Amino acid sequence: MRQPRIAITSGDPAGIGPEIMARAAEVLWPRISAGELSLVLVGSAAAHSRSLAALGLHVRARLLTGSAAHEPQPGLTFIDVDPMQADVPTGQSTAAGGKIAYDAIAAAVKLASSGAADAICTGPISKEALNLAGHHYSGHTELLADLTDARDSVMLLAHGNMRVSHVTTHIALQDVPGRVTPQRISRVVALTDGALRTLGLERRKIAIAALNPHAGEGGLFGRQDIDIVEPTIRALRDEGFDVEGPVPGDTVFVKLRARQFDAVVAMYHDQGHIPVKLLGFSVDEKTGRWEALSGVNVTLGLPIIRTSVDHGTAFDIAGRGIASETSLIEAVELAVAMSRA
Repeated sequence: MRQPRIAITSGDPAGIGPEIMARAAEVLWPRISAGELSLVLVGSAAAHSRSLAALGLHVRARLLTGSAAHEPQPGLTFIDVDPMQADVPTGQSTAAGGKIAYDAIAAAVKLASSGAADAICTGPISKEALNLAGHHYSGHTELLADLTDARDSVMLLAHGNMRVSHVTTHIALQDVPGRVTPQRISRVVALTDGALRTLGLERRKIAIAALNPHAGEGGLFGRQDIDIVEPTIRALRDEGFDVEGPVPGDTVFVKLRARQFDAVVAMYHDQGHIPVKLLGFSVDEKTGRWEALSGVNVTLGLPIIRTSVDHGTAFDIAGRGIASETSLIEAVELAVAMSRA
């Protein structure tokens, strides 16, 4: 079996992305040197070198330029998208940082689309910086859909058995009800079911979270769950999907954690993100700071495999050498598993 080749983007160089990418490469080096895994790091070589020096790490990647960057060899390599070494202040959203982040993502997508990489794993970006650089997207999901000419992609968060996909993500809450349609719900369920199959789950029981409190309480709190969600669930069952709902949002994630379900379809961003991140964050009770975050973000419905860290740029701790690589390593592991399915 050919060793999987995963392209990792560092995200915004002003954040913790370069640091956690360097740490992850160090942790995974034994597997790389044993020929079990290949990593292609994509980002600012200057920022990567600074991170290695600051952290006292010694694993060095081969720098690829020119045509070699399109066909990386096995092992640990680095594609530099910042040859002019732009001035990017640590901990700030800037157009320069946004450009580097975008260029790294675009380069990784090309690698995966051409077959030079089996999957991409993305570091955290600043949406503000991305837009300052002239790339007007609300996040990775929308950007990747555009770069791969894919539409109707789906965000899925995974933390252990907590697997949550989303009907909507980066839109205003007031716009969510209009996006809750039978077509969109069906698309999300189909892609979620496919992801569970890829992960090797025989049982693929999916709960559909209610949009409104108490699933509308018989219409007192809105009729979307009654008029739209319930008929869609019946139709999905007729198609052979193991779905249940609408399950009120205040209990559905407890049932997921109790393994009554294998995944939940959330209706909007915070409904799905809050429970997963609450369980994923490790917080130091003495300082009140988070030490690590476990969890992975997956984009379903793309022609390539994409996983990501489940946290942001953490500008407040960037450059301090305390960021955890846990989520990034988990994202690499999931990318490997999905590429082998």
